[in-house]
Amino acid sequence: MIKIGILGDIGSGKSFISKQFGCPVFNADSEVKKIYNKDKKCFKKLNKAIPQNIITFPINKKEIVKSILSNQKNLKKIIRIVHPIVRSKMKKFINKNKKKKIVILDVPLLLENKIKKKNYKLVFVDAKKKDIIKNLKKRKSYNPKMIKIFKKFQLPLKYKKKKSNFVIKNNFKAKPVKKSVKLLKNKILNK
Repeated sequence: MIKIGILGDIGSGKSFISKQFGCPVFNADSEVKKIYNKDKKCFKKLNKAIPQNIITFPINKKEIVKSILSNQKNLKKIIRIVHPIVRSKMKKFINKNKKKKIVILDVPLLLENKIKKKNYKLVFVDAKKKDIIKNLKKRKSYNPKMIKIFKKFQLPLKYKKKKSNFVIKNNFKAKPVKKSVKLLKNKILNK
């Protein structure tokens, strides 16, 4: 099994590119959403760690945002509680798909959290800053302050790009991106 980790800036189109491989995708952001909606144990831990902000279950994303904006140290508390759950879900995903040729890991902090193993193939999604901002502004949850905070937890993009085995350009036009991913997939399979 080839494990492909997708790296790139916030809003660079990692999830879109992940889907284009046509392989099972583990999307950490989707998993976090599920955890917030269904995991009562996680809610209790978050409520205990940040009682003034995390009040309702299912966990309301607005409460998470408010808690991080009121005190950036809360993000570390959230990470300490949520990330181990995401990591265990990723292990289950990999086991469930062990017979597949390729699985895609769309995990924003793959390098930062030392999740990446030696045998992972890393693909860096390269997009222009102005295109990324345009893409981010389309999101309902767009919050420039939050993005700034999240970026503090990320390794520099130059470093991620250097660590990657492949770089794929994303100009946010579906046709050329799909073609690039198809070529890249064949290259990876034939190595």
